[in-house]
Amino acid sequence: MKKAIIIGAGPAGLTAAYQLLKETDIQPILFEKSSMIGGISQTAIYKENHIDLGGHRFFTKNKDVMNLWQELMPLQGAPSKDDLLLNRVREFPGKADPEMEDEVLLVRNRVSRIYYLAHFFDYPISMKLSTFANMGPWRTIKAGVGYMYSAMFKRQEHSLEDFYINRFGKPLYQMFFEDYTEKLWGKHPKYISAEWGAQRVKGLSLSKAIVSAITKPFKKKNDKVETSLIEEFYYPKKGPGQLYEKMADKIKEMGGEIHMNADVQKIKMENNHIEGIEVFENGSINSYNADYYLSSMAIKDLVIRSTNTKEEVKEVATNLPYRDFITVGLLLKDVKLKNKTKIKTYHDVLPDCWIYVQERNVKVGRIQIFNNWSPYMVKDFENTIWIGLEYFCSEGDTLWNMPDQEFIDFAIDEMVTIGVIDKANVLDAFRLKVEKAYPAYFDAYEQFPIVKDYLQQIDNLYCIGRNGQHRYNNMDHSMLTAMEAVDSIIDPSRDRRLLWEVNAEKEYHEEAKK
Repeated sequence: MKKAIIIGAGPAGLTAAYQLLKETDIQPILFEKSSMIGGISQTAIYKENHIDLGGHRFFTKNKDVMNLWQELMPLQGAPSKDDLLLNRVREFPGKADPEMEDEVLLVRNRVSRIYYLAHFFDYPISMKLSTFANMGPWRTIKAGVGYMYSAMFKRQEHSLEDFYINRFGKPLYQMFFEDYTEKLWGKHPKYISAEWGAQRVKGLSLSKAIVSAITKPFKKKNDKVETSLIEEFYYPKKGPGQLYEKMADKIKEMGGEIHMNADVQKIKMENNHIEGIEVFENGSINSYNADYYLSSMAIKDLVIRSTNTKEEVKEVATNLPYRDFITVGLLLKDVKLKNKTKIKTYHDVLPDCWIYVQERNVKVGRIQIFNNWSPYMVKDFENTIWIGLEYFCSEGDTLWNMPDQEFIDFAIDEMVTIGVIDKANVLDAFRLKVEKAYPAYFDAYEQFPIVKDYLQQIDNLYCIGRNGQHRYNNMDHSMLTAMEAVDSIIDPSRDRRLLWEVNAEKEYHEEAKK
C-alpha cells in the first residue's frame, strides 16, 4: 500500500486525508504538532464554554466543499415554534432543544458592525440615515466629497491604502479601515501589498454596498452577493472544531493514522524529492517515509527544516512575515451596551456575531459574541454572555509576552474604557494564544515567488492550506487546495500548477477584517 504523509490537522490536512481514503487506496499518516484538531479552525473549550478562534462562517460557492460539510454534518431542518433559538434568522428564540441531534449544521444570521466614536456603524458601510447621524455633518460631507473624488481619479494600486481609497474614498478609508488594518497587521496599509485587498475584498466597494442595499428586497439571501455582504451562513452546533473532530474520527475509522503532539522537525530532501521526515513525538525522534507528502505547516518552517535547500530560498522563507493571535474569553452577567436594533435577542444582548473595534485608544481588534454564533457554545446561555476579545500581535512582542492574568486585566480595562462592559459583571476569564495565525503580505513577501517556484519543483510535495501556501485563504479554499492535491496524486498528468491557482482567480473572498 502506498502512503501519504500529511503535516497539519487543520481543514486542509484533514480534508486531504479524508479524500485520499475515499478516492484511493493510499494510506494517509497525519502529524499534528498540537493537541488540538482543526488548526486555527479548532474550537477551544474553557469550563464548558466554547471558543471559536476568529469566527469561522461556513459559507462557500463550491459544491464539493458544501457536499463534504453536509456529508459530515446534515443541515438542521426548519425549526418548530418552540425551537426558534436554533435559527435566529427567522425570529427571536425560545429555549434550546435538548433532544436535538448533536452533530448538525445550524443556519445562522450574519450581523457584523463597526464600533467607532462610541457608535455602531454597519459593516460594510451603508448609506443609512443612522450612518450620517453617527458620523456628524462635517464627516459626512468629507466622506461624500472624498468618495466622488476617488471615483473620478483612480490611484495606481501599489499598496493596500491605494486599494481602499479607490473603493471608498480617503475620508472613509481613514475612518473605517486605516487604524483597524494597522492593528491587524502591525503595519500601516501603505506598506502592505495591494494583493491582500485583491484576494480578500476584491468585489467590495461603497458602490456595491449601496447597490446591494437597494436590490436586497428583490433577492434571495446570498444570491450572487459578495462574501462580505452575505446574510446567512452555516455553523456547527458546538463550533467549527466539532466538524473537524468528526472528520478526524472518520479518518481513523477508515484506516488513516493521526499522530497528535507530533512535531515534524526535519524534512529530508534530495534532488527535488522528499526521502523522509523526522518527527518528535512521545519524547523521542521517529523517522517516517512515504510516497507523497502534503504540507499545511507554515512555509517558513517547512523550508527551514528541509535539508539541501538553496540559500536564496531559505533566506526569503526565513523572513516571511506572520501575525499571531490572542483571544480573551470573558464570561459576563451582562454587557453595558444594549441592543438598539430591531433584531430580537435573548436578554437583549447585542445581535452581532462580531464587532470590529475601530476606536483608536484601545488595542482590541474585534469582539465576538459566542451566544449569537450558537447558543450551544455557552454553558449557561440563559444567564450569561460569553464573548471573545481578539488581539493581533507578533510572537515575542509586549502583548505576546504579557503574563495571562496581566493580559486579562488589560483586556477587561479596555472593554471598560470603551463602554462595553462594567468590570463588576465579569464572572470568569480565559486567555489563549495562537502562533502564525495570519500569513502576511509585506516585507519578504515581495520575494515569495522565489520560494513558491522552488517548492513547485519538488516532485512529491503538495503545499496545501493557508500557511502551506502562505495565502490568506478562507476555510473552504484551504479545503479546495487539499482536494486539488488529491486529484493531482490520482492523475499524475494533471498540471501541478493548478494547486497554487486555487483562490487565485479571486472570485470571492471572506471579509477584509477577519
